[in-house]
Amino acid sequence: MLLPLGFGQRSTVTSQGRMVYYTAEKTPWMKIPTSTSDNLPNLVFFHGFGGGSSAYEWSKVYPAFAADYRVLAPDLIGWGRSEHPAKNYKVDDYITSLIEFLEKTCGSPTDVIASSLTGAIAIRAAIARPDLFKSLILTTPSGLSDFGKDYSKSLFAQIVSTPILDRLLYSTGIATDGGIRNFLEQRQFADNRRVYQEIVDAYLESALEPNAEYAALSFVRGDLSFDLSLYITQLTTPTVMIWGEKSQFTSPEIGQRLANLNPEAIKVFQILENVGLTPQLEIPAVTIGLIRQYLKLLSEG
Repeated sequence: MLLPLGFGQRSTVTSQGRMVYYTAEKTPWMKIPTSTSDNLPNLVFFHGFGGGSSAYEWSKVYPAFAADYRVLAPDLIGWGRSEHPAKNYKVDDYITSLIEFLEKTCGSPTDVIASSLTGAIAIRAAIARPDLFKSLILTTPSGLSDFGKDYSKSLFAQIVSTPILDRLLYSTGIATDGGIRNFLEQRQFADNRRVYQEIVDAYLESALEPNAEYAALSFVRGDLSFDLSLYITQLTTPTVMIWGEKSQFTSPEIGQRLANLNPEAIKVFQILENVGLTPQLEIPAVTIGLIRQYLKLLSEG
């Protein structure tokens, strides 16, 4: 995977498997002798799910914080360069792995950035272990079955649940240059002019990892989906939600309904015009500015 300048690869072992993560460890982020990265607060970026997803999703954003934070950007289990157990994945697997990753790599309550379904999973992890979370900044966090709408019952999810056909669809329709570009242009981005070849290549590299189809198909089948509205009222961690106006999977109206369920914890609900599911890739400079603003807001209050 293409890494930003000055970042290197490390790993830690969780009960779900080995998780690779990326952190600043080279020039130009090396500190002067009297200052070490140990003194910097942690800032963790968790990517979302989809064919070829990985920490690359945040790679245009997280370097902007390397001077002020100890940045960690992991590939989740089953994605990127992390371990790919050959199994059907469940939401509890990812709640557990998020918690264990924070336990093993961060020694204090941590500011966490996460996107889409992983953002919803991060909410559940923060409910289970509020001591690990300082704040949450989430882009389009949705359980994908919110307010009783069961994604797993959709026609596409049912088709992908068909044995043999599921692997065929993955190898011919998802894990190809054309399949990934089409999805990015037609479904993930609001403006297809913002999709360039490096993004396609990064997603394809992750999608072609051995056993990558297991996590991807678990996601597409709806095995990882849940109704976030049943949990969000239990959240106590200070939270900001950023929602792409043109997110095709979950509308801003659903996001606003979720935010309204817990105004004590969810401090801000921000809609971004003409943006799709992943503002961190579509408009990274704006996303950096918003995260910087909201980290300051949540720390003050």
